[in-house]
Amino acid sequence: MVELTQPTGREQALHAVPRDDGSAPRALVLGATGYIGGRLTPRLLNAGYRVRVLARDAARAASFPWGADCEIVEGSADDADAVAAALDDVDVVYYLIHSMSAGTGFEESDERAATTVAEAAALAGVRRIVYLGGLHPDDAKLSPHLRSRVHVGEIFLQSGVPTLVLQAGVVIGSGSASFEMIRHLTDVLPYMPAPKWVRNRIQPIAVRDVLHYLLGAARVGADVNRAVDIGGPDVLRYGQMMNGYAVEAGLPQRAIAALPVLTPGLASHWVNLVTPVPRSIARPLVASLQNECIMKDHAVDELIPRPDGGLTPYRQAVALALGRVHADAVETSWQDSEVSGAPSDPLPSDPEWAGRTVFTDARSVATTASPAELWRVILGIGGENGWYSSPLLWAIRGWMDRIVGGVGLRRGRRSRTAARVGDAIDFWRVEAVETTDAGSLLRLRAEMRVPGEAWLELRALPGDHTPARYEQRAIFFPRGLTGRLYWLAVLPFHGMIFAGMAARITAAAEGADSAPADSAPADSAPADSGEPVDSGRSSEEQPDPA
Repeated sequence: MVELTQPTGREQALHAVPRDDGSAPRALVLGATGYIGGRLTPRLLNAGYRVRVLARDAARAASFPWGADCEIVEGSADDADAVAAALDDVDVVYYLIHSMSAGTGFEESDERAATTVAEAAALAGVRRIVYLGGLHPDDAKLSPHLRSRVHVGEIFLQSGVPTLVLQAGVVIGSGSASFEMIRHLTDVLPYMPAPKWVRNRIQPIAVRDVLHYLLGAARVGADVNRAVDIGGPDVLRYGQMMNGYAVEAGLPQRAIAALPVLTPGLASHWVNLVTPVPRSIARPLVASLQNECIMKDHAVDELIPRPDGGLTPYRQAVALALGRVHADAVETSWQDSEVSGAPSDPLPSDPEWAGRTVFTDARSVATTASPAELWRVILGIGGENGWYSSPLLWAIRGWMDRIVGGVGLRRGRRSRTAARVGDAIDFWRVEAVETTDAGSLLRLRAEMRVPGEAWLELRALPGDHTPARYEQRAIFFPRGLTGRLYWLAVLPFHGMIFAGMAARITAAAEGADSAPADSAPADSAPADSGEPVDSGRSSEEQPDPA
C-alpha cells in the first residue's frame, strides 16, 4: 500500500485501541469506494484495525491500492443477509453512504439502508457506529437531501448501539464535489451571477480534518451517543470561498452578483453547464447551501482532540488540494460515485451475444511502438489528454449529453496517468483493467445518455511482425427502434472518430518511444511519492490526502 499523507493513521492519538484479549479491533466500512471511504480505509489499516468493507462490486473494491489488505464482502447496505455477514465480529461500523440521486424515493432508500444496518449492528453486538452527516441549522427548513442525512443520523442514535454522528459542511479537498464546483465556477467565470445564498455563511472543513475526526471517533468512550458538529477554523460567505480559491490559484478576484431569481433548480442547471459536476449531484449541493451552515458549538473538542498543529485554514486547504491536482495525485474523487440512470451491468461475454442485436466497430493497427508505451498511452486517454480524435466532434457529443442531464466530457478523470476499475473517464466508467503476458485491456462502459448499452475496448497486444498491435472495439447493444436509429445516425462519424483514434494513439506511442529518455514531462513522476508539491507556497506544506 502506498505511503499516505496526514493524517496517516499512525498518529498515536488515532491508533486503534486493542480488544480486551489484546487482538486488533475490526472495523467495517460502508461506502469504502466513495470519496471519503476510499481515503479512510487505508488509514484505518495504518491505525492497526482489521478492516472489512461492504461493497456492491467486490472487484471494484479490490482494485483500490488497499484492496488486498482488506476483507471484502459483496452486497448492499439494504441487503439484510449481506449486512449481517459483514457485521460478524465487528467492533466499529463506519457508515459513509448517502444517496445523491435527484429523483424521487431517495429518502426512503436512505431510511431503509440505515434501518437495516442499525438493526443488524444491534444484534451483532457492535460497540460503535460512526456516521458522517451534514452540518445544518436547527431552526430552518432543510433541503430533502440534508433532511435525509439528519434522519439517518437519528436512526443510528436510536439504534441502541453507541453512535457518534459527525456533522460536516462543505468539504475541501482535491476531488471533492464541493471543491470542484468552487474551482470550475471560479476558473471559468470572470463575472459570477449567483443565487442569493452566495451571501450565506459557511464553515468549510479540509478533508484531512474530516479524516482525523473519523479516525478519532472510534476511540471515544462507550457512553457517548450523540451528534456533534465539525468544521474548520474559518467562517466564510460562499462568495469569499470562491475568491479565496482565486487568490490561491493565481487568478483575479471575481465580481459576484447575488440574484434573487436563481432557484436551486435553475442554479443546478447553471452548475451542470459550467462545471464537471452533473445536475444530479449539483442540485443537492446547491440546495444544501440555502441555509447558513456553521458550527453551533465545539463539543467535539471534548471527545476528539484537534490535530497536531490545529485545524486547516480554508486557503491552506485549497492550496493543498491544488497541489494534489497539479501533481496528478488525487487519491479519490466525487467521480467515484456511480451515475444514476446509467447502465451498470458488465459487458456480456461474446458467446452470449448470440440471439441479440449488437453493433460493433473494430479497428486494428500494427505499430512500431513497444507494447508498454502503447499501453501507457491507452491508460492516459480522456480528461486533459483528450481522445486522440476530432476534438470538435467529441465536444459536441459531450454537450449533447450535458443538455439531456448526462455527465458530459467535463467530468475528466481522477489521474492523468493511471486507471483502476470504477474510475470515471469523462462520460465513461472503467469496467476492466487487465495486464497479462498476452496483452493489456482497458474496457470502458458508457455513462452517457444513449438508447442502449455501449462499451469501448482498447488493447495493447504483442505484434506478429511488429513490436505491438493496437486493437479497438466499440460495442453497442441497442434498445428498441430508437437504439437502432441512433447507431445509424452516428455511423457516418465513426470513420472520423474511431479511425482517427486508432491512428493517433499508435502515433503518440511511436513518438514517445522515439523521444529521448530525459524528455518525459515533469508531471509523470509517481503520483504517490509523498514528496512536497511546489504550488507557490512554503516547501513545508505537504499535499493533502485527496
